[in-house]
Amino acid sequence: MLHTPRPHDLLWGLRPEHLPQETPAWARAALGGHVPVVVRRAPAEPGWVAVGIRGAAREQRHATWMHVSDISRLVSPQAVARAGRWRSHAQPQWPALHALSQLAPRLDALGLAWGVTGSLGFELASGISAAHPDSDLDLSLRVPHQLPRDKARTLCVLVDDAPGRIDLQLETPYGAVALREWASEAPRVLLKTQNGPLLVSDPWQLQQVAA
Repeated sequence: MLHTPRPHDLLWGLRPEHLPQETPAWARAALGGHVPVVVRRAPAEPGWVAVGIRGAAREQRHATWMHVSDISRLVSPQAVARAGRWRSHAQPQWPALHALSQLAPRLDALGLAWGVTGSLGFELASGISAAHPDSDLDLSLRVPHQLPRDKARTLCVLVDDAPGRIDLQLETPYGAVALREWASEAPRVLLKTQNGPLLVSDPWQLQQVAA
């Protein structure tokens, strides 16, 4: 395994027999064909990782935990971006795919560690149909050091030039903050952490100042 599982990573290896008895039947069935689960942002005991199972319907999302020793494969959002499988997708006219084709070379040119998440990222990584014509384009940008807010505003302009609805999250060492929120003039922004959301003045500082 390349790294400790992080939010939005896709993990293979969770099987129906690993699930607790109270798990919904649809969630067990969803894992029948070597389907990956998605790492979610939640606490986990040592040796475990919090994950989510995707069902066929949008409302079918089940939270559970996976033992690290059961992970057989890990694909990060950044690996999905590097693979570039959207270039050969059967529906290039979908707004999310059109936007991705437009944004990818620009984000690459900036040297950013960006990745594809959400239903489109799941589909591109697994080959399992999950996206649809109205799917948003969900992107994740790993930013280990503080991104100046003026640069965040420049990124917003870049994103706004692309078609469709795009949600870009900045992944800091302590959680995720929406690009648009960090690009605003707000004195505090919402940081999604492993232990829940916090209002902070600086998402890159360990000392969080909650509301």
